[in-house]
Amino acid sequence: MTVENVLLVSAALFALGAYGAVSRSSLITVIMSLELMFNAVVLAAVAFSRFTPSAALLSGDPVTAEAIRSALTGHAFAIFVIAVAAGEAALAFALVFAMFRARESIEITDASVMKN
Repeated sequence: MTVENVLLVSAALFALGAYGAVSRSSLITVIMSLELMFNAVVLAAVAFSRFTPSAALLSGDPVTAEAIRSALTGHAFAIFVIAVAAGEAALAFALVFAMFRARESIEITDASVMKN
């Protein structure tokens, strides 16, 4: 497995999420597509972390596979992005519930008539 293969999978997931976010009219489907895009970015960050040595490893000591595996810069970023995505999903579903209570529909086209 190479970094190019992982980045191709990440790009495909991101493209699929972007297509779903643009082409769908259901708010829940758009939120799921945004989460798919977040996960594609997390996959790319972890791939870069896995396949590139950190600056601490380039201090002159020999770089071994074990030293590269122990560098967790992309993993920390991934945990942060997942936490932000979970908060975003909770807020988005609260908005979905509020919209359904007001209009009894979760279509994005109905959101423009949410004014009182």
